[in-house]
Amino acid sequence: MKNIIAFAGSNSKTSINKLLVEYASSLVSHVNTKILDLNDFELPLYGVDYQNTHGIPDNAHKFLEHLTTSDGIILSLAEHNGAYSSVFKNLFDWMSIINGKLWSNKPMLLMATSPGARGGATVLEVAKGRFPHMGGNIITDFSCPSFQDNFSEGRITDPELDNVLKAKVKLFQEAL
Repeated sequence: MKNIIAFAGSNSKTSINKLLVEYASSLVSHVNTKILDLNDFELPLYGVDYQNTHGIPDNAHKFLEHLTTSDGIILSLAEHNGAYSSVFKNLFDWMSIINGKLWSNKPMLLMATSPGARGGATVLEVAKGRFPHMGGNIITDFSCPSFQDNFSEGRITDPELDNVLKAKVKLFQEAL
């Protein structure tokens, strides 16, 4: 059986991106899914001086091991000021020091959501431009706009939007 990891690029305890990740990962059948929480992988702020003095923190190695030993990745990015959240960018920076191709060419369903009508579209574009240079194999991507209007009780409530996500999940699953 295939093993996938799923996580939100956020450390908010009420992350809407984590809710989206949990729902999307529940749609993938016949796989073992491990949902990771960035709060379980606390890291100091990346800096070359810190790295030279203290080395690379164990949590960066541990998270990267989850990526490299999985068969696929579902990631929903939080958008902060049009880019990654600070906690995700910091993790991303630490892991890239260990392995510049940190995504290890694993099939990836890349997502984002936000309270606004663009649904994290800007951070998705940033990631789609950057991740392939770092071993990212983005099979498909999905944006959920206006999260509070389109998501309730653990699922997407707009039938058309839900069907789009289900089609994207199917593409991801076929790539595993």
